[in-house]
Amino acid sequence: MKPLPQVLAFDVFGTVVDWHTSLVREIDAMDLGVSGDEFALAWRAQYGPAMQRVMSGELGWTLLDDLHRMVLDELLVRFRIRNLNEVQKRQLNRVWHRLDPWPDSVAGLTRLKSRFTICTLSNGNIGLLTNMAKRAGLPWDCILSAEVFRAYKPDPATYLGVARVFDLEPAQVMLVAAHHEDLAGARACGLQTAYIERPLEFGALRPKDVSPRSENDWHAANILALAEQLSYQ
Repeated sequence: MKPLPQVLAFDVFGTVVDWHTSLVREIDAMDLGVSGDEFALAWRAQYGPAMQRVMSGELGWTLLDDLHRMVLDELLVRFRIRNLNEVQKRQLNRVWHRLDPWPDSVAGLTRLKSRFTICTLSNGNIGLLTNMAKRAGLPWDCILSAEVFRAYKPDPATYLGVARVFDLEPAQVMLVAAHHEDLAGARACGLQTAYIERPLEFGALRPKDVSPRSENDWHAANILALAEQLSYQ
């Protein structure tokens, strides 16, 4: 068994907060004449490609808020939504600041915080993550983001950046995430990894396979369950 890490760094979208349910609720409430589910999934589907434009050098460094807005403008055309003014578009784009936590997140993070330093390691920008934490009551010790490192995950600068911020060896940091590709990037940099099951991340109609993978150091049904597991070590 490896020594326990000193810092737990959390992916946020999907791992700590339920982006799908949150987006669907707000989109449906706006009565745009489209399926909130379809619109939310289409928006999320462009998350990776938008960041890839930055990572490839096609775009200079761009905050996630601005990437979300670029994608939103394209989706409004695709879904033929023409009745939103600029104030409404800006408000809709900031839905990503208002995502609800999964039911276990606040309690789980609070318990982990009593023993570990807990921080974000998200592609979200600092303002977005701060607003989200304030609204949802997420008790971070520190907010770290792609914005700090001017690189998006899975760039090694992000994972190694957490260790550097806290003056630790990579193995003293653990990434906690609901996405295997994120965890693989962290492991390649020497971090420990914990997988959190979020089978309904993309909605009840599209359950994810959350089977354990041996390459991860820890596997838990949710954040509170991870806190319980770590409490015995």
